[in-house]
Amino acid sequence: MSSTLFRTKKVEQSIQDTEEPEHALKKSLSALDLTVFGVGVIIGTGIFVLTGTVAKNNAGPATALAFVVAGVVCALAALCYAEFASTVPVAGSAYTFSYASLGELPAWIIGWDLVLEFALGTAVVAVGWSGYIASLLDNAGIHLPEALSGRDGAHGFGFDILAALLVLVLTGILVLGTKLSARVTSIVVAIKVTVVLTVIVAGAFFIKGDNYKPFVPKSQAVEAGGSLQSPLIQLMFGWAPANFGVMGIFTAASVVFFAFIGFDVVATAAEETRNPQRDMPRGILGSLLICTALYVAVSIVVTGMQKYTDLSITAPLADAFKATGHPWFAGFISFGAAVGLTTVCMILLLGQTRVFFAMSRDGLLPTFFSHVHPKYRTPHRPTILLGVIIAIVAGFTPLSELAELVNIGTLFAFVVVAIGVIILRKSRPDLPRAFRTPWVPVIPILSVLASLWLMLNLPAETWLRFAIWMVIGFAVYFLYGRTHSRLNRRAETEEAA
Repeated sequence: MSSTLFRTKKVEQSIQDTEEPEHALKKSLSALDLTVFGVGVIIGTGIFVLTGTVAKNNAGPATALAFVVAGVVCALAALCYAEFASTVPVAGSAYTFSYASLGELPAWIIGWDLVLEFALGTAVVAVGWSGYIASLLDNAGIHLPEALSGRDGAHGFGFDILAALLVLVLTGILVLGTKLSARVTSIVVAIKVTVVLTVIVAGAFFIKGDNYKPFVPKSQAVEAGGSLQSPLIQLMFGWAPANFGVMGIFTAASVVFFAFIGFDVVATAAEETRNPQRDMPRGILGSLLICTALYVAVSIVVTGMQKYTDLSITAPLADAFKATGHPWFAGFISFGAAVGLTTVCMILLLGQTRVFFAMSRDGLLPTFFSHVHPKYRTPHRPTILLGVIIAIVAGFTPLSELAELVNIGTLFAFVVVAIGVIILRKSRPDLPRAFRTPWVPVIPILSVLASLWLMLNLPAETWLRFAIWMVIGFAVYFLYGRTHSRLNRRAETEEAA
């Protein structure tokens, strides 16, 4: 049985499967499209939403250092992703990479994990978008009822109708095709980068030095009943859970890390890229480098404009300008953030549907979802199904809980991909690699250790929810996926012959 659980799918077979007419996606994306996708999804929640949350709760002005830590962790993982994406240019990202290197069960685990990561990531961004729309409407004198504008500040029953509607509209756009998505994204990214640069330049004139004192706030023990860091930190290193201080920076990094998963989504579009061997590494590494610098600059400006204890959680950038008496900038930022978060939401949804599509094409999920639209050549069935489910999740689930659960899933994927690079180098040294991760196995090992460290800094409740999702995943695999996989059916056919 163990041999079937760790059976690998040859890279050549993965590529051959993409050529079957009923399962073939349209190849329409260029290097520029991929870079725009990466910038479009990376510049989003981290700047427009999570900056205020982690500054207020975890790191204070040292949030800038948290972005640096998260960026370094992502850079290590990005080098591993770039090699895999150029070697195995197939939809599915880490799921497909794992199938080629680690085997079917590890591939299922990571695929199941990615479905959760991208689904909840889409919901997080939709909720953040809703917050900025509400702020924009407030500037215009329009106030939505609390029960329809989000849960974090609402009393009693609440459903975020704006977040749910956004997901449903984007679902329709994705059904129509990735090239349309790329064109929409290009326009929106231009607007979004303009807004970010405006924040950096204009906000610099309103910085007050006193707001940086202390730059690293004194550590505070977490009160009983509050959100705890993982007990593994205390067990392994003897450190008590705390907010702020040096450990608060690492906790903040594990949260803002969510903002860097753009290159991960870029990898899921490999099959729809015209020249993936050349363009995937450029899109992955280029978008990460551009956005990290912008993240650090924005976090420094915002925490200098307003005391970290006073920052807004739902719309920190816009509200910081309001607090300094410049509502026009606040309105401009709210508009740019709302437009910008739209593309983040769309690209995350695109990534999730491609993973689901790849898993169904391999038979691990029902093959009903593996057929593309006859006209648009997009995986319309999983797109519609998942779009509706995510819209419901975005309507009911609090932002903070969503973000933390997304992060642990992403970090877990990073660990698996890094290990996969080492294994595939040894098992298939003959494969043509347009991009090679430098200093193997040093870089992959550092990526594993850095990702595990950030995972350890996540709250205990996040680990519990992640474990529950994984248990459900194991049940689905052993009850359905293992016996229905295409590899299993091929093996049975060969035995019968």
